[in-house]
Amino acid sequence: PSPMGLDPPLHSLFSGPHGQAHWSDDYPDCGGQAQSPIDIQTKSVQHDPALPPIEPQGYRGPEDGAFTLLNNGHTVAMSLPPSMILRGLPQTYAAVQLHFHWGSRGQAGGSEHQVNGEAFPAELHIVHYNSESYANVSEAKQQTDGLAVLGILIEVGDVANPAYDNILNRLKNIQYAGEAIVSIPPFDVHELLPGQLGHYFRYNGSLTTPPCSQNVLWTVFRQRARISASQVLAGRLQGGLYATKAENSLPVPLVDNYRAPQLLNQRLVFSSFPPGLGPHGALELLNICLSLLLQVPQPTLQVWPSLLRIVGLGGAHGVMFTADTQRLWIMCKNPKTEREKTGCSLRHNDPSL
Repeated sequence: PSPMGLDPPLHSLFSGPHGQAHWSDDYPDCGGQAQSPIDIQTKSVQHDPALPPIEPQGYRGPEDGAFTLLNNGHTVAMSLPPSMILRGLPQTYAAVQLHFHWGSRGQAGGSEHQVNGEAFPAELHIVHYNSESYANVSEAKQQTDGLAVLGILIEVGDVANPAYDNILNRLKNIQYAGEAIVSIPPFDVHELLPGQLGHYFRYNGSLTTPPCSQNVLWTVFRQRARISASQVLAGRLQGGLYATKAENSLPVPLVDNYRAPQLLNQRLVFSSFPPGLGPHGALELLNICLSLLLQVPQPTLQVWPSLLRIVGLGGAHGVMFTADTQRLWIMCKNPKTEREKTGCSLRHNDPSL
């Protein structure tokens, strides 16, 4: 992310004589020891059980007027009001903007962060500044604890994600650099996030474009967001947006706007969740197993501690899945009475698991 302007010609930011290999010539921080993005190697990640879930506030119904969506020549960015804040971090952070990084048609990758060497088709960044300590982003971006960014890795599948349509359906109106839409009605930004906000990777890094300031507290969610292939096409993320202005006789496609992973250089990467869980969490793994069992012609399925221990839910006493209502009941014991009780009723296909 970069919430500030850029000096090089925008369409040459990621390649060519002013491309990322040469950023440090003009911006020394881009050659620093704490750069972003990184390739998160999960075997080297340290679990920190003290890391709390991320708590977005004001994301559901921003009240500060319309959003502005801009093609700035190196990404599409949408302004966000400071009434949108993040808790669950060392300080309180207020939102500034969100933007995307993506690849190009027919090519793998597009995300900036990778996990075990795997890149994803796109990545959403939501940029915040330390509003507890500083008056605005201009002041905060000069400080070592000034910025915090949420990184959401985006997968492409068959099912559309309606929340992303609020942005992607409007990109056809800002095809060229400098074009903007200034009156997007506020929508539920929280729906752009993955369902599991308690599971993430955390490390100290930098902005991923010049000036590459090394003052960003990164939170990269383990669970991916999912959009459909038709949404990618409608949003023109892999063709149809341009890094040059409309009057340019040689339009340059706005594609492959991601930085390569940078060296970790002895930095530690922490996780808020224990090792051994997949990208969608223990409950979702259990949910998938149960959904496969729907083919069994019986109204109720019971899953007991042996399976729960496999998926990391050994503290629960048992699970009952009712096929007629497609609801999942987790059985646990009251530690005081040792009596069984039911709780945590979850829809069978709830994407937030």
